[in-house]
Amino acid sequence: MCSRCSSATPNPHPGETSAGTTPGRFIVPGFCVSCGDEPGGPGALSWRARTRSSRVTFNPNSDIGGTNVKRAGRGRTTGLALGGGGLGVIAIFLIAQFTGVDLSGFLGGTEVQQPGAIVGQSLEECKTGQDANNSVDCRMAGAAASLDPYWTGAFTTLGARASYHTPEFTLFSGSTSTGCGAATSATGPFYCPGDETIYIDTAFFDQLSSQFGAHGGPLAELYIVAHEWGHHIQNLEGTFDTVDRTQTGPTSGTVRIELQADCYAGSWVGSAANVRDRGGNRLIEPPTDAQIRDALDAAAAVGDDRIQELGGGSVHPEAWTHGSSDQRQRWFLEGYRGGATACNTFDAKRL
Repeated sequence: MCSRCSSATPNPHPGETSAGTTPGRFIVPGFCVSCGDEPGGPGALSWRARTRSSRVTFNPNSDIGGTNVKRAGRGRTTGLALGGGGLGVIAIFLIAQFTGVDLSGFLGGTEVQQPGAIVGQSLEECKTGQDANNSVDCRMAGAAASLDPYWTGAFTTLGARASYHTPEFTLFSGSTSTGCGAATSATGPFYCPGDETIYIDTAFFDQLSSQFGAHGGPLAELYIVAHEWGHHIQNLEGTFDTVDRTQTGPTSGTVRIELQADCYAGSWVGSAANVRDRGGNRLIEPPTDAQIRDALDAAAAVGDDRIQELGGGSVHPEAWTHGSSDQRQRWFLEGYRGGATACNTFDAKRL
């Protein structure tokens, strides 16, 4: 099985793996698709400074309740039995911080999650758009409240044989168990096709600010969720089964998968202001120019060329698994302007 990551003013249109991964399954960590039990690709995110004027995203009176977003138990890693491997603890930590790839399995130890954690706690405190504006956890619920009805309609335009259904969405802290194996915060946000679940540790956003001096803003955070939701759409379409994910490079199948997920994220952002809650209220306010710049900056920050530069090395396009910063921005805008049907990266001659 493969083990590579398969992670002007815009005019909106109307309307990797961690230790313990089950061989034969793959996860989508930090905008990365990988399989088997080897390390995936880069997933650390960073953003440039932004203005406070772009903070409000949700209509404060909208209804975001009733989603299936759940908070896993606040389990913590209680131990790591270290073996005599070639990679040291510091090297493992730095790789995880700069790439989002959890290589702790190479230490020859096993992470243990504290027993007795409460699993599947619903976000009952997340009721309104104001809650989403005030709380990052509720913002994740608000994202789901908007993405689900959007894709209920948009999926039918893609011509897929399968029907759409909602992915599961789990917020965790520290570490968690998934249908693709064990995962930690170092994995970054990811989608697991094995259990059709999006996993996000929301402390990830704070880490970006405290360690890298970055501040992405609400729409940039929602872009991350929308990208992972895009991987769920690809899973339903059967994309992971038909695309060659064994190659790397700027025109490889792995890059085309990631760029399509960026495009799908952009298509939702372009239509988000038209999505209504159960009472007919607009869920998300029309994005401002500053918010769109936040999302574009987030897309650029996870470009392979940017990640390679952050790692202190040269840019090597032949090793790309996600696409360059320019490519990721370009395809976000393709979806933002043209909708989900504009996201066929697999037949595109220019990426």
